Amino acid sequence: MDYDPMVMDDAESLGPVVKISQADNTRVKFELSNTELSFANSLRRVMLAEIPTIAIDLVEIEANSSVLADEFIAHRLGLIPLNAEGIEQLLYSRDCDCDEYCEHCSVTLNLHAKCTGDDIMQVCARDLVPVGDRVNQVLGSPIINDPEGQGPLILKLRHGQEIKLQCIAKKGIAKEHSKWAPSAAIGFEYDPHNKLHHLDLWYEQDPKKEWPPSEYADWEEPPQEGEPFDYDAVPQRFYYNVETAGPIPPDAIVTEGIKVIQQKLAGLIHELTESDGGENGYNGPRSPGYNEGGDNWNDQGSFTPYGNRGNQSSWGGQGGTTPYGATPYGGGQNPWS
Repeated sequence: MDYDPMVMDDAESLGPVVKISQADNTRVKFELSNTELSFANSLRRVMLAEIPTIAIDLVEIEANSSVLADEFIAHRLGLIPLNAEGIEQLLYSRDCDCDEYCEHCSVTLNLHAKCTGDDIMQVCARDLVPVGDRVNQVLGSPIINDPEGQGPLILKLRHGQEIKLQCIAKKGIAKEHSKWAPSAAIGFEYDPHNKLHHLDLWYEQDPKKEWPPSEYADWEEPPQEGEPFDYDAVPQRFYYNVETAGPIPPDAIVTEGIKVIQQKLAGLIHELTESDGGENGYNGPRSPGYNEGGDNWNDQGSFTPYGNRGNQSSWGGQGGTTPYGATPYGGGQNPWS
C-alpha cells in the first residue's frame, strides 16, 4: 500500500527530523535531517546488525534419507525467516537459567515429511510446526508471503525418502550471525548531487551520462554553474531505503533501531555519571595526586607495610624467621658460605 509523505517532527523542534516518502509491508523510505553524519550512519549500522530477532540455531536430525547432507539442511533452516513479534519477552539463551534451552529462551519447531507417491515432494517452510509453550501464538512461526502459501523451499524428496528433525529457534542479533538480520538491505545516501565531493566517480567520457542521478536528486537543489566550493559544508539530509527480511515490519526496524541507540547512550551516560563507591563510580586503587600528603607515600623504600626493615618479616624476626619458627639456615645467614 502507498502512504502520503508524512513529516514526523515539530516545527520548532531542535532534534532530528524524519520525513516518510513511502511505506508498505516490505520497505520504507524516509529522509532524516537536522542531524550529523555520524548519527545517521550509526542508525544504519544498528538497523543492520543490532536489532534482536529469532532464528533457528540448533537442529536435531532424527532421520534423513534425502540427497542433502545434514549440515546443508541445517544451514538452510537457519536462514528461514521467523516471526519476531514479541521478541522482547524472550530471553537470550546466555541469560536464561536453563541448562540448554527452554520455553523462556527458545521456540521448538518440528518437521516430519515422507514421500509416498511417485511425484517429487517439496518440503517448505510451512511444514515447520511450532510445538510447546511460546510467549505468544506467532513468535517463531515461519514467515510465508508467497501466493502459494508454501514459504521458502527447504528440500525435495523422492519416493521413499524421509526427513524428520527438531529445530530450536533462539534470540540473537545479526552481529553474531547474519541469520538474525532483520533487514535484507538498507539503502543509505546523502548529497545526491555530490556537492561535497565525497565521491570520486570513475568515468570514461561524461560522468553525468555514466552516473545517472538518484531518485533523491529532485529533493535538493543542483549545484550552480561556477559556484565556489564550500569547504565548511557538511551533509544535512540523509535518505534511507529499509527493506525487511520478514521477521519485523520495516517501520518497526526503524523504531527498534532508535531504541537500541537510546539504550547504548543511556548505558554510556550511566557509566560516566555514576558516583557510587568513589569518584565517577571508580573505587579501585589509584596513584597519589601531585604533592599529596600521607604517611603511606613518604616512607622509605626499605620499609614493609608493617614498619620493619626490608630484611625483617612481618613476624618480627630476622630473615631466617618464618611464621612457623626459625628456618634450618639460621638467622638470615647464607647456608652455602
